[in-house]
Amino acid sequence: MEQPMREEVLSLCKILDDKKAVDIKALYVADKTIVADWFVVCSGRSSVQVKTLCDELEDKAAAMGRTVLRKEGYNEGRWIVLDFGDILVHIFHPDERQYYHLERLWEDSGCINYSEEYGNE
Repeated sequence: MEQPMREEVLSLCKILDDKKAVDIKALYVADKTIVADWFVVCSGRSSVQVKTLCDELEDKAAAMGRTVLRKEGYNEGRWIVLDFGDILVHIFHPDERQYYHLERLWEDSGCINYSEEYGNE
């Protein structure tokens, strides 16, 4: 796990935390998939907050020199995926997060529970 990449992932988590995202987790998945090195998973409390988290992350990530290569799910605001290349950010509405429980598939390979370890909650 490269330290500079880990720090960048934590910076993205902090942006989400500052906007009151819920249950933020960073999952190191490089040894399990070629899709990305990291997944960041979090929830908003409503569709409006999910979109707000996405907007804020896009703006602040751009200031960090990160460009969104692809964005899916924004119109619905239920599960938005932001593709930063080596980092995929999943922003869920609580219902979708509970239903898909994405992190159960990946968290055994290295999970940082940002909300518990660093969060403002």
